[in-house]
Amino acid sequence: MGILVDRNSKVIVQGMTGREGASHSRAMKEFGTQVVAGVTPGKGGTDFEGWPIYNSVAEAKEKHGANVSIIFVPPAGAADAVLEAAHAGMPLIVLITEGVPTVDMMRAVQEVKALDADNRAAGGQGIRLIGGNCPGLVTNGEAKIGIMPNKIYATPGRIGLISRSGTLTYEAAKLLNDAGMGTSTTVGIGGDPVIGTTFADVLPLFEADPDTDAVVVIGEIGGADEEAAAEYIASSMKKPVVAFISGRSAPAGKRMGHAGAIIMGNVGTPESKLAAFGAANVPVADTMPEIVELVKQALNK
Repeated sequence: MGILVDRNSKVIVQGMTGREGASHSRAMKEFGTQVVAGVTPGKGGTDFEGWPIYNSVAEAKEKHGANVSIIFVPPAGAADAVLEAAHAGMPLIVLITEGVPTVDMMRAVQEVKALDADNRAAGGQGIRLIGGNCPGLVTNGEAKIGIMPNKIYATPGRIGLISRSGTLTYEAAKLLNDAGMGTSTTVGIGGDPVIGTTFADVLPLFEADPDTDAVVVIGEIGGADEEAAAEYIASSMKKPVVAFISGRSAPAGKRMGHAGAIIMGNVGTPESKLAAFGAANVPVADTMPEIVELVKQALNK
């Protein structure tokens, strides 16, 4: 079944009536995801292609028993959309939007973490934010909450995949599919400097998942998330992990692609990430196709 989402997930789309929200709502429905409603303030009580539209997340959640919200809201309002979903008690929030101001994301992530702690203390299941600037997540053959191409994730597999990069996520999943292994759940955590869920947050879920045999981590230069992941792997993981680091040839001080992919001094360098994975006995692929070979070796296939 993979992690975080499955065929029982009930999804609302914040910003469903916009161009991106509409397009990806259709694609998620075609994948088989239970998309139950949309939220667009001011359009509550209307209908969009058979989906009811509500003015608030709280109303949509109450009416349909939704447990996932995906957000296609422009950058200026995206953090507020996250907080609306969090205050409504939505267990899983997926922020696709790119270009959210960093100060807004800092505020949203801090508040979501506080609400998560309060929710768990009261006996709830917690509140998790994935993203922003992410492709979302998908459990093969069961549910897609995001913008990934449907056909790559149609067949269930047993390799967990976590990535900061959207397009490299798709490439890795296709390579694993073509090799006959496939993926269980793919989680795109996002490439911004401030995100709601990190590698180290997702790895324990894969470690506990009986349908995942190994995990692929696709990182990139910038930040220290890969180093934190390596520390967790060394101390707590028994399942094999294979890594890939993109942007290794980027010159220091130059951002490559993602807002979080920038080396500042000795923080976020390729060398620090390679050293961390090396210390955790995690093999690092030099090319994307090499990921498949390293996974096979890790599983003795």
